[in-house]
Amino acid sequence: MRILVVEDEEAMAASLTWGLQAEGYVVDTASDGPEGFWKARESAHDVIVLDVMLPGLDGYQVCKKLREEGIWTPILMLTAMNDHLDEAEGLDSGADDYLTKPFAYPVLLARIRALSRRELGERPVLLTAAGLSLDPSSHTVSGRHGTLDLTRREFAVLEHLLRRQGHVVSKTELLDHCWDTAYDGDTAVVEVQVHRLRRKIVAHHGHDVILTLRGQGYLIESDAE
Repeated sequence: MRILVVEDEEAMAASLTWGLQAEGYVVDTASDGPEGFWKARESAHDVIVLDVMLPGLDGYQVCKKLREEGIWTPILMLTAMNDHLDEAEGLDSGADDYLTKPFAYPVLLARIRALSRRELGERPVLLTAAGLSLDPSSHTVSGRHGTLDLTRREFAVLEHLLRRQGHVVSKTELLDHCWDTAYDGDTAVVEVQVHRLRRKIVAHHGHDVILTLRGQGYLIESDAE
């Protein structure tokens, strides 16, 4: 899952980035309102964590401008102000949730998981295909013959394929969604990760669920049996 963090306080941004990456998320960052607005428009994200007090454009303005342009990525707003009027302004500008600093990190993670299930319709708590089950909240994957020991990257690839179940996912899409923007290599790395992922799925599930469509990408069928 890919998250955009828009936060101008360097220490807070670094802490959020480190914590979210430790949970297996791919994190993009922006340090002011205009940069955050641009990154939210140019790249697809599952959730945007948006600070209210930002230089250039504040969080309310960024949120409102994104909604006006038809960008409905779930937004969690962060603020140091504990005021119901501020919360109301944030929600009225189009935010989906609101969290006051300081906050407990497990609460932030729970809010992010809840928001990620709202994008393009409610998403299931468990992602499944032909008996293979992925739990985004606990970062575990279970097959018919046990639990798969996946790296963070393998987990991210499988999660994205399952969320796009029934649709062909290109190598470029996987690269964009599961690797940091700083990565400037080619799509061969995607082939390597999918190959390793397949071996683990077969070992712990009995058969592969990922189809390769030559020249197009990868597919997990929605009615896989």
